[in-house]
Amino acid sequence: MVDIKKIDAKKSLGQHFLTSAVVPGWMCDAADVQKDDLVLEIGPGTGVLTKELLSRGATVIALEADTRAIAVLQDTFADALTQKQLILLHRDVRTLARTDLPQIAERNFKVVANIPYYLSGLLFRTFLELDTQPTDLVYLVQKEVAKRACSNISRGEKESLLSLSVQAYGNPTYVKTVSRGHFTPPPKVDSGIIAIRNINRHNFKTVDETLFFNVLHLGFGQKRKQLLGNLAKQYPREALIHMFSTAAIPVSARAEDVPLEKWLTLTSTLSAHQ
Repeated sequence: MVDIKKIDAKKSLGQHFLTSAVVPGWMCDAADVQKDDLVLEIGPGTGVLTKELLSRGATVIALEADTRAIAVLQDTFADALTQKQLILLHRDVRTLARTDLPQIAERNFKVVANIPYYLSGLLFRTFLELDTQPTDLVYLVQKEVAKRACSNISRGEKESLLSLSVQAYGNPTYVKTVSRGHFTPPPKVDSGIIAIRNINRHNFKTVDETLFFNVLHLGFGQKRKQLLGNLAKQYPREALIHMFSTAAIPVSARAEDVPLEKWLTLTSTLSAHQ
């Protein structure tokens, strides 16, 4: 076990260090990490997840913003760094430019990370929307966020801006709940492992990607309002009523009641109208 006592968690960085070896195993299983896989890890901290990734034979690119953690990781994984099985980069993922990671430009890669709760939304967008997307993404996030990202109207659940954004690119699965006792310091809520597999842009071969997300954000602009009313702020109401009929969307529907395929049809119809 990596000695997590070497670093005091910083609230400003949203740090909750994993202290259990079993959780990294669950995460690596969810990502199906195999020998010679290329894995991007965000915020390795004390290296508990890094250790499991390396033990499975993966090559790991680790992005760490905390210089204290960099020092611990350099000491703990000196051999892996020398052998270039571990590439440790002092980077803040919030300011990461697409050109900062040439290692992933021409190779399939996976993202596996225990991420700060407050960066969840940003980090879903960052890696799902990359020009070079990962094949799989596994995050350990706040349980409610993981659940919301996996909600699906086909199971009688309400959709959300997050769930539809995730579904647009891949197949999300809620893997497992991780209790707060697996962390130091313990967070105030439990966490959950989410896996997004088969990440691709197939839905945007015939649908404009930028327009889709503009329509999605507009549709969820005021959740309590009907979708038609939200979209009518930007598009002619009568034209929208006709488009809703084409997409088989009831005019009384709210954004959370509309499945992904109908959002895609609506976007395609709006694009033709424009």
